[in-house]
Amino acid sequence: MKTTETTAPVPAESGMPVTKTGLPSEVPSRDKKEGAVLNVFSHGVLVIWAFMVVMPLLWAVMTSFKDDRSIFGSPWSLPDTLHFSNWSRAWTEANMSDYFLNTVLVVGGSLVGTLVLGSMAAYVLARFEFPGNRLIYYLFIGGMSFPIMLALVPLFYVVNNMGLLNTIHGLILVYIAYSLPFTVFFLTAFFRTLPTSVAEAAFVDGASHTRTFFQIMLPMAKPGLVSVGIFNFLGQWNQYMLPTVLNTDPDKRVLTQGLVQLAVSQGYKGDWSGLFAGLVMAMLPVLAAYIVFQRQVVQGLTAGALK
Repeated sequence: MKTTETTAPVPAESGMPVTKTGLPSEVPSRDKKEGAVLNVFSHGVLVIWAFMVVMPLLWAVMTSFKDDRSIFGSPWSLPDTLHFSNWSRAWTEANMSDYFLNTVLVVGGSLVGTLVLGSMAAYVLARFEFPGNRLIYYLFIGGMSFPIMLALVPLFYVVNNMGLLNTIHGLILVYIAYSLPFTVFFLTAFFRTLPTSVAEAAFVDGASHTRTFFQIMLPMAKPGLVSVGIFNFLGQWNQYMLPTVLNTDPDKRVLTQGLVQLAVSQGYKGDWSGLFAGLVMAMLPVLAAYIVFQRQVVQGLTAGALK
């Protein structure tokens, strides 16, 4: 008497996909293969993107240590000798030290002012309901869509009439006004994700609104402050249009103006090694700031989604 071997059907509650005959299907293995292919493809795209971003930076750093003949004779080879004189020449003879100091003063002052004023405005818009709340919020958003090119001419006359033309503090005020719309927009959404129970507990303990904001809510918003601070730092450090129009004094130029002046003043001489050294000097602070605060930037960008 023959016996036929049969396979017991997989129970439906086991969670495995089954066919009409009750046998497990091959869907999980197929999905795993498709996921592996997608994972390899995405990692390949990221590697190519990283190569495209990192290679120009490394090439600029490498070129800053070459002499002019090596830059044009063998642009892709490593320097035979490290010419540190390029950096010292750009720092002293090209006045990069003065431009660097002016940029630190302008960007430092504007960054502090932007974060303080922007966080205060964003906290009020996010936590308090009053007539005109949404109107003020949409006005800030509208400022993000207003091209700075359209405001250059009236902005020049406004700054000139206020006696702030060709001054460090005048440029700081313009940078703050230029950066506030995005700062308020970013921090308003961030403050809305913070728990209200902590602020309510502070009010119960007798804390004022000012103390609650500066001692409780502002430290809790540190990831958002760091993120928006990095974005503003990048934009303000690399700003060229505003200082070109509002700052024509040679003694108060910022780094972007100094690099252009260094390239133009060469004429037919072509001090390319000094120019690349000055370019790397202007690039290093931005790169260092992002490397130091990259974890806080990611936390600030994902805080709203994780909430």
